[in-house]
Amino acid sequence: MADSLIYALGAFVFLQLFYYLFFFTRLAFYGKGANYANTRPGVTVLVCAWNEKENLMELLPLLDAQDYPEFEVILLDDRSDDGSEEFIRGNIQNWKHIRYIRINDQFDHVTPKKYALTVGMKQARFPIALMTDADCRPSTNHWITAMTSRVSEEKDIVLGFSPYERQGGLLNWFIRCETFYAAVQYLSFTLAGITYMGVGRNILYKTKVFFANKGFYTHRHIFGGDDDIFLNEVANGSNTTISIEEDSFVYSKPKTTWGDWYRQKQRHLAVSRFYKTRNKILLGLLSGSHVAAWVIGLIILVLGLLTKDILLLQTLGIVFGVRWTVQWFLLLLINMKLDNTVEWFGFLLMDFALFMYYLIFGFLTFTKRKPRRSWN
Repeated sequence: MADSLIYALGAFVFLQLFYYLFFFTRLAFYGKGANYANTRPGVTVLVCAWNEKENLMELLPLLDAQDYPEFEVILLDDRSDDGSEEFIRGNIQNWKHIRYIRINDQFDHVTPKKYALTVGMKQARFPIALMTDADCRPSTNHWITAMTSRVSEEKDIVLGFSPYERQGGLLNWFIRCETFYAAVQYLSFTLAGITYMGVGRNILYKTKVFFANKGFYTHRHIFGGDDDIFLNEVANGSNTTISIEEDSFVYSKPKTTWGDWYRQKQRHLAVSRFYKTRNKILLGLLSGSHVAAWVIGLIILVLGLLTKDILLLQTLGIVFGVRWTVQWFLLLLINMKLDNTVEWFGFLLMDFALFMYYLIFGFLTFTKRKPRRSWN
């Protein structure tokens, strides 16, 4: 039995190492050095908002102050009743680049945010669309420049990174860990030519890509997916790239209660079933091998302690030691590129926390109820 467990552990750890060495090394050793002197096409920044007055009071001046030769910001206000309209109309003359579109209609055949984004795309004056959310904040006034610096004739889509603000508490720590590891995956997979998602808080694509795909038509009725399902449809091995310049980061405000975070993750995970089969297999093997390695490792640990089998415990230590060494080294390099989102000394604890996360949400996937509908 012990031998079988060791072989099984070795197989799952080998699979984990394959992902780290074949995929994650691409991001770990990815060069920044974007050329800000590249030709700068006109850009339309799209911001959808529903009852976000407080956030808009902070965000709009930051967007208006972006240092970029030709751009506009279209604020798509979806039926807000918190005073957003009054605030914007009362201040819009003070902003040079802000355009305001009030959306008063709602339709059964399309979700509100996708309808708002579609309206924004049709109203865009420029060939490049750059999306963010009302609760986000660009790190510098060179955000647009950093994101467009990766656009070329071949590259129609640019995925950015959107870390959550650092706050105190266990929940904030775990949100940062999960966001960091998700970014490691989708950015690394994109560099390998297998784009499966981005984050709507910081994503750019040419408007021609949107219209060639008929926008969100195939998933217009699904809540969520304006970033990941859409990318599953339009991204390929040659038209998508990433931007991880510090200027390109967009910070977002994290959830502050476990209940709010859980409902957010339910919505995000609910749309993953619409991914391409290849993407679901790749992600399933990555998270499945993570869980399996920990489960088998814990069984071997208990068995070794009960039987006082020193050789078994030493073998367990060697296998996990190799896994953790490779993991720590590559995640350390990536973490430095992604604004040190997670404390480096917490990587091993993060590894266990993600194991529990995959285990719990994997169980809930089979016992789930339909997630509550939400605007975004």
